Amino acid sequence: MDVKIKPVTPFDGQKPGTSGLRKKTRVFMEPGYLEAFVQSIFNAIGGCEGKTLIVGGDGRFFNAEAIQTILRMAAANGAARCIVGQGGLLSTPAASNLIRQRGTDGGLILSASHNPGGIDEDFGLKYNISNGGPAPESVTAAIFDQTKTLSDYKTLEAPDLDLTALGEGKLGGMVVEIVDPVTDYAALMETLFDFDAIRALLTSGFTMKFDAMHAVTGPYAKTILEGTLGAPAGTVLNGEPSVDFGKGHPDPNPIWAKPLVDMVMAADGPDFAAASDGDGDRNMILGKGVYVTPSDSLAVLAANAHLAPGYARGLAGVARSMPTSRAADRVAEKLGIDAYETPTGWKFFGNLLDAGKATLCGEESAGTGSDHVREKDGLWAVLLWLNVLAVRKMSVAEILMDHWKTYGRDYYSRHDYEAVDAGVANAIMDDLKAIETLPEGIEKIDSFSYTDPVDGSVSENQGMRVYFDGGARAVMRLSGTGTEGATIRLYLEQYTPADGDLGIETQEALTPLVRAIDALTGLKTRSGRDGPDVMT
Repeated sequence: MDVKIKPVTPFDGQKPGTSGLRKKTRVFMEPGYLEAFVQSIFNAIGGCEGKTLIVGGDGRFFNAEAIQTILRMAAANGAARCIVGQGGLLSTPAASNLIRQRGTDGGLILSASHNPGGIDEDFGLKYNISNGGPAPESVTAAIFDQTKTLSDYKTLEAPDLDLTALGEGKLGGMVVEIVDPVTDYAALMETLFDFDAIRALLTSGFTMKFDAMHAVTGPYAKTILEGTLGAPAGTVLNGEPSVDFGKGHPDPNPIWAKPLVDMVMAADGPDFAAASDGDGDRNMILGKGVYVTPSDSLAVLAANAHLAPGYARGLAGVARSMPTSRAADRVAEKLGIDAYETPTGWKFFGNLLDAGKATLCGEESAGTGSDHVREKDGLWAVLLWLNVLAVRKMSVAEILMDHWKTYGRDYYSRHDYEAVDAGVANAIMDDLKAIETLPEGIEKIDSFSYTDPVDGSVSENQGMRVYFDGGARAVMRLSGTGTEGATIRLYLEQYTPADGDLGIETQEALTPLVRAIDALTGLKTRSGRDGPDVMT
């Protein structure tokens, strides 16, 4: 097969964000668009000659076709081997594990994470480096530079490969290895958790439901929960991956997973429930009658991780994204370990994990993980929760209340104002940053800047923080995960000590803070909204 060099004109706007490049599916389907971005990745990493890459995605619309394009281009660019998940499927944490386990040079992961899928919805592609984690800013900047000057790309003219048959084949001079997407990941989970204890719990009358949201974790959850751990058939809901996620929104939060929330809030609901997102890296945790915020989940897991065999040695440290509540910091202080505050984006945890400075990491946007991979991991979080429940023999609600009585409670919520005019959104942020005289009741306003404790790199303008008298905090930042307009994310946090009122409804507890930040920024009036589009 001859290598074909095809001309291409650079496309505007191919700048990777915190999780790669995300655009509307039809944009990625434009002639040359995907090819230009993939060639830019290959150029930015010094070419593909002799390299081994992992390739897989969440199965959304255009996933299969895009993988065929990537394989032809990898072969034309001289790659030695591509390892592909069967059917083109690989959850993001499973891909990270394969990169690490097989010692590959990196991987291309096709996903727009929790965004909807379909020809009129979203698509995404990101490059993960050899440690299994998302490309750092130095690499994404190099990719973006390439997208602006690219003049051609390399490919093979070859028929599509059969991605359903396990084993090895050839594409030009490159070996294409099709692997079961679940096997290696499931084996890793068994080294971290007490599967005997979890199996005993799941077969003791304890009831649970896991909503895979028609996304990639369905096969993983069925194999591990219903297979290895013996949970009853039907424990996994919506377990068949779909190109449009069953026409749903694969974001595991109380809004988009409302049927699961309604189920667990009912008097006859299951003892435990969980959900994961499009590519399997996010999670939602619920107990009978209670929703666990991601911030609280990170803190509870940090306090109890030693109950799982893989973490019996203790934690080196805990890291959280800046908008995430400070609940995990309070656990770290009691444990006598370091707590790190990073910008949003899992790539910022990579150096801490590689250097052994942190063991558990988490973000308020439903992402939790550890040093077992270099991505957040939805099913991992569910299994750690099950391990804790099996050992402590308490309900989720009891564990939460015990935690708050020990550390105090950080009442916390995120309010999203979606698809706001970009000019308006940027003006709101600029005006907040320009405040010089602090209004009464506010201790400090700053723009978060992060200096990486490992490599010394500096990331500035990562979001605005407003500190109020009495320990309350609000964070405002623009999100990079949407594909239309700008999403303003407002994070609200009110700490109540262990001897305070720990049972207030969350939004009620945060109402004074909502009013204060609106008075400060004019958010509702300027965005043209009566309130947030999504509240979690």
